[in-house]
Amino acid sequence: MTRVVVVGGGFGGLQAARGLGRTGIDVTVVDRQNYFFFQPLAYQVATGSLSSVEVAAPLRQVLRRDPRTHVVLGEVTGFDLDRRIVVVEHLPNGEERRELAYDRLVVAGGSHYSYFGHDDWGSYAPELKSLDGALVVRDRILSAFEAAELEQDAAARAAFLTFVVIGAGPTGVEMAGQIAELGNQVLHREYRSADTRQARVLLVEALPRVLSTYPPRLSESAASQLRSLGVTVRVSSPVVEIGDGYVVLQPPDQEPERIAARTAIWAAGVEASPLAGQLAAAAGLETDRAGRVQVEPDLTLPGHPEVIALGDMVTVRGLALPGIAPVAMQEGRHAARSIRSGERTPFVYRNKGELATIGRRRAVGVVSGVPVTGFPAWILWLGVHIAYLVGFQNRVLVLTRWAFAYLVHGRGARVIHGR
Repeated sequence: MTRVVVVGGGFGGLQAARGLGRTGIDVTVVDRQNYFFFQPLAYQVATGSLSSVEVAAPLRQVLRRDPRTHVVLGEVTGFDLDRRIVVVEHLPNGEERRELAYDRLVVAGGSHYSYFGHDDWGSYAPELKSLDGALVVRDRILSAFEAAELEQDAAARAAFLTFVVIGAGPTGVEMAGQIAELGNQVLHREYRSADTRQARVLLVEALPRVLSTYPPRLSESAASQLRSLGVTVRVSSPVVEIGDGYVVLQPPDQEPERIAARTAIWAAGVEASPLAGQLAAAAGLETDRAGRVQVEPDLTLPGHPEVIALGDMVTVRGLALPGIAPVAMQEGRHAARSIRSGERTPFVYRNKGELATIGRRRAVGVVSGVPVTGFPAWILWLGVHIAYLVGFQNRVLVLTRWAFAYLVHGRGARVIHGR
């Protein structure tokens, strides 16, 4: 009986596990969390549009239909590729260490945000790559509005109402637009002293344009739509310092600019999961500057055809594919097919397009090579994300939430839970 261990319950790992279900193969999925998190909607959790349970699904529930698929809650801390062993620690029953034997191994560790050597910035500018991070960001945003309501000093109130989003990729663009809508369209009817419509949202990017991986025309459209919401777009302005209550930018050929802001949010570059480094070390390989390990065209680890690595933690023969959910999902399905068939076929990514929403009825994207903007792009974005959500219940809940928010400008998940 073939034994497969899948490390990581994200987009790639989950697709691999589901693709192996009901095939007579024993599958064990290992993850530090007991849930699958739909990360593309993290910013909606952070701005109160959705609650955490609407974008997360228990792994056991998702995989419940196949009795041969097991879930282990724990942290993978090492690989013994010669013995074909995965080492798991921090188990919930108090067990210090367990070794899982495999015939085939799938490693889908994903990635996390990189602070470019300034890890201390993380305490001042939390990230949006995890569910915990999204909840921390939500607490800080809502707490800032609460503080502004009580603050008597004008300068201090302005700092509480200033939000700096660092990184103008899809997540940063979406986050900035949502904060602006929150202040302009939702909260102003509920606060008595602070005018939330005076909230200042800055989207900061080190590169010359927002959405740098999109065609220039769409970048310009996105920036224009953001400005129509009241977002200040600052490109070619890398962040050089973040502290308690301030962010420092370095515009080209100018003096550093210090911005008083009580809330900063990190949505900039990413680096591979530490699992990539552990896997590379076990195989005697090197990682690149982003911590990714190189795999063969069929996604197998060089010298170890029984090991498949995929997602944001790998490059395919030196080529870094986009760090988006469709890539990991397609790689996960490819891994399952390879294990089922026993054949080694090259992975081919089919780019169906990219979409980024900016706010209500605002979005940009490329679908099948065709640029789309505004309301049509927004409708496409809604449909794609509903289709990709895991679980029928979550699809119904999110669709209902969005319909309610569209009709009444409501954000019902505005609970501060970390005071």
